[in-house]
Amino acid sequence: MDFTELAIALLLVLFLLLGSGVWVALSLVGVAVVGMAFFTDRPIGASMYSTIWTSSTSWTLTALPLFIWMGEILYRTRLSESLFRGLSPWLSWLPGRLMHTNVIGCTLFAAVSGSSAATLTTVGKMSLPELSKRGYSEFMSVGTLAGASTLGLMIPPSLTMIVYGVITNQSIPKLFIAGIIPGLILATLFMGYVVAWGIVKKPEITKEPAMSLKQRLYESRLLIPVALLIITVIGSMYSGLATATEAAALGVVGALLLAAVQRSLTFSSLVESLLGTAKTSCMIALILAGASFLTLAMGFTGLPRGLAEWVGSLELSPFMLLVALMLVYIVLGCFLDGISAVVLTMAVVTPMLNDAGIDLLWFGIFVLVMVEMAQITPPVGFNLFVMKGLTNHSLGFIAKAAAPMFLIMALMALLLIAFPLLATFLPSYMNEATM
Repeated sequence: MDFTELAIALLLVLFLLLGSGVWVALSLVGVAVVGMAFFTDRPIGASMYSTIWTSSTSWTLTALPLFIWMGEILYRTRLSESLFRGLSPWLSWLPGRLMHTNVIGCTLFAAVSGSSAATLTTVGKMSLPELSKRGYSEFMSVGTLAGASTLGLMIPPSLTMIVYGVITNQSIPKLFIAGIIPGLILATLFMGYVVAWGIVKKPEITKEPAMSLKQRLYESRLLIPVALLIITVIGSMYSGLATATEAAALGVVGALLLAAVQRSLTFSSLVESLLGTAKTSCMIALILAGASFLTLAMGFTGLPRGLAEWVGSLELSPFMLLVALMLVYIVLGCFLDGISAVVLTMAVVTPMLNDAGIDLLWFGIFVLVMVEMAQITPPVGFNLFVMKGLTNHSLGFIAKAAAPMFLIMALMALLLIAFPLLATFLPSYMNEATM
């Protein structure tokens, strides 16, 4: 059987399992078992338990539950309220005015969260009622929040970055640092969209009361906790003082202190944060274990090598290869969540990237943009469902409102292709000790 028939057979098994409602992780294991049982003579049991054990005991993976716990703790604090009060006095002069709090609030919270869902929920509970009360467009409020919350995947610390780094054996701190410039540029593009909306539509919205510089600075004190957490987590890694896991531990300590100071840390909220962390961590770890076994099985079947050789025979330029992969991830985003799409494809995509001479560190940032797009792509864009729970709008309304943000992300992907230094510049200056 040639690799084309093998690929079709395994894809049919995968779609059958996913379509029948089997968990993504178990679907990956199922495909791996079928591939090894029917297309190789390798022992399945020994390969499965050794691979799953190795992937589950990776030291790099210890940063994952710590960052998740930090986000769970912050989600239960009054950080979102502080963000709105600290930002709003400085935004009333911009076209679009307080609509920018969606973008800037998501950018700041993303730097201490790592999850787009946590970013969307936290900032949304703060901004949506305030913007609605002041007469802002519901369409714009929903669209900008749904799109900007995906920055939780790009701006470090990012859970998807950790997953990608574990799968491809890339430095987690370098991936974190690589996402800073593209994340800030994407946030700037989102703000540009809000500015354009403010200039073209000239919406009639309630003006904020005038404030003196002293009053603005006083309100800005509420941003200090966020700034300190960002400096602690990102600064410790960039300076080489801490690894990703150590920085995550520092972030948890900082989040606990912030919750204690705000008196929002009760025994019940602490238990809830631990349970939320355990659920999310177990889900991601199980997916990683399944993906690790699938990667091994695909290597035994020779499918990645055959597909890479076939793509090589097409003589696609690196640009055309990236455009093709961009389309593939957009389609996958219609049916899979971001982490699942990454772990599902990297076993096949990595050999193709290596043959094309594409930097895996850079591709990690590129694929994150694709994953961000998937978060607001119907029918299963995760952020669409979270937003529906917050607003009770239809999925169609939310998807339509977020469509301009989707196009902005596509533009960001093209900018990364045209200017790869956007992602590789900062990591090239990192201290070797952080690798």
